[in-house]
Amino acid sequence: MSLRFEELDFQETPMGDLTLRKRREPQLDVDVFEVKLGDEYLMSSLFVVAEEELSHLGLDAHPAPARVMVGGLGLGYTAVAALADERVQQLTVVDTMAAVIDWHRRELLPVSTALVTDPRTALVQDDFFALMRREPIETWDAILLDVDHSTEHQLDPSHADLYTVEGLRNLRRHLADGGVFALWSDDPPEPGFEARLASVFAATSAHVVSFANFLTGGVSTNTVYVAS
Repeated sequence: MSLRFEELDFQETPMGDLTLRKRREPQLDVDVFEVKLGDEYLMSSLFVVAEEELSHLGLDAHPAPARVMVGGLGLGYTAVAALADERVQQLTVVDTMAAVIDWHRRELLPVSTALVTDPRTALVQDDFFALMRREPIETWDAILLDVDHSTEHQLDPSHADLYTVEGLRNLRRHLADGGVFALWSDDPPEPGFEARLASVFAATSAHVVSFANFLTGGVSTNTVYVAS
């Protein structure tokens, strides 16, 4: 492996080999943190605009988002963006992979310290998708989800039911009155999913988030769905 790359952690998981690595990007002269699952790149600290916008757009849709759940910890940018909102009093981040939670508890990533030292934060190992199928023990003002590539391209087949009408109804039970659900997607707005979302929630929107991509020399986009 090139000296530009450093493998920070490697774990075998039921969904494939999980790797956290750091590399130096010479064109920008910055350290880049990347996560791979098997042969797939899951995330990179080079591109976090849409992950942060997931929090901004989701929380802006609620007048007082005191209690927030984030599904999918990843590099931590969605969670830390939520903590930047002073209205948030409690933040629970759910991730199925113990290794990812451990990365942050070991403060391996750029935002880990801000995340784990904030007394409002709780990191919980659980299957978010299974959690949404259960009867709610407590409810949330906002649920922010960033796990799958998109509503049509899931990391695991067991996630697919969340994006159905029944799955969205199950998720809605976990929201307090006036609660907001926001979802990150790597794909453009998907009309079929927008229709399902609108059949379950009173108000819905799909925001296309643009950001510069120096690798392509152009502009890339992600989508953030917001439903309340």
